[in-house]
Amino acid sequence: MRILHTSDWHVGVTMRGRSRADEHRQVLDEIVGIADEQSADLVIVAGDVFHHAAPGPESENIVYDALLKLAHHDRQVVLIAGNHDNPRRIDAIRPLLGRVGIHAAGRPRRRDNGGMLEVETRSGERACVALVPFLSQRGIVKADDLMTSEAADHVQKYADRFRRIVSHLCEAFEDDAVNLVVSHVAVVGGKMGGGERDAHTVFEYFVTPQSFPTNAHYVALGHLHGAQRVPSPGNIRYSGAPVQVDFGDDQNTPCVLLVEAEAGRPARMGEIALSSYRRLMRLKGTREELMAQRDSVGDSYLRIEVEERPSPWLADDIREAFPNAVDVRIAHEAAQADDKPQIDLGRSPRDLFGQYLDEHEIEGEELLKLFDELREEERETDKT
Repeated sequence: MRILHTSDWHVGVTMRGRSRADEHRQVLDEIVGIADEQSADLVIVAGDVFHHAAPGPESENIVYDALLKLAHHDRQVVLIAGNHDNPRRIDAIRPLLGRVGIHAAGRPRRRDNGGMLEVETRSGERACVALVPFLSQRGIVKADDLMTSEAADHVQKYADRFRRIVSHLCEAFEDDAVNLVVSHVAVVGGKMGGGERDAHTVFEYFVTPQSFPTNAHYVALGHLHGAQRVPSPGNIRYSGAPVQVDFGDDQNTPCVLLVEAEAGRPARMGEIALSSYRRLMRLKGTREELMAQRDSVGDSYLRIEVEERPSPWLADDIREAFPNAVDVRIAHEAAQADDKPQIDLGRSPRDLFGQYLDEHEIEGEELLKLFDELREEERETDKT
């Protein structure tokens, strides 16, 4: 059985207000192409298909179009909700998706009510798939717990409940099938890429690798944005996000994971790199050093740090030279005097403004001219 593992699409995310819809269409089409080329029997999408709990029509079109393409040729698709997804929305369309071979789960369920999925591939192989969508701590730790117990108890209660859910589901594993767990969760030992939602990756949301059974051929995880293996005796892996979601992810190399598994034998895994995403890059240097890199950045989104003294329109000049710069910062820090400057309140506003520019080492000739024009405009207004 050939299994393609992907997660954390985050369709609908923007880059400082810029749409990334076209980027998502391209990278998801690339994933569909890989599924076809590798003759994948089963595709696992381990949560966070959307970036917002209430996605717009364009985002829904992109996601459902990709899922339908993945389900072509009688390929089975398994989808669970992540912390960015609305579990009720996914459960609402679950019956419709099931009609075309897309098995969806918005919320954790008992194994006899959709929590354990048994699928048969087009080649006749069987898989038992335990579905564990994102589990919010609010669903476990109730108000009375918050009032009567310690924070460490809440952490343990969440981890214990997660482990019991997985154990309950995996009791249905079979020796003559490929046994899989699909979950959207932060596991101890996993490394955050940087673009994950902090509130859902702090320690009260972590579980241990021991939460998963050792007889699982493969544990397919979503939530952390970097592709990685979780240190453990089992095959526990994050596929990572297929795009660099935010600048915290700029060191991640997007990919999908290809798993080959059969009953009674250990699974084999490999990464397949993606190429359709737009890179996020950080540039740092003087104006001259930055300009020398203009031809090497391609269509990457840029975060630029300019190492020069502040001057009028410096940031605007950089943005004009780098149209894909979404964040421009002036890194120069003016030297601070040992004593606070003494301000002579008897001096003119122009002199005080000039003193401020000098103390902060800001090139101020043009700013002073603009100051004079504004003051003159103010005087003319007062006369009328």
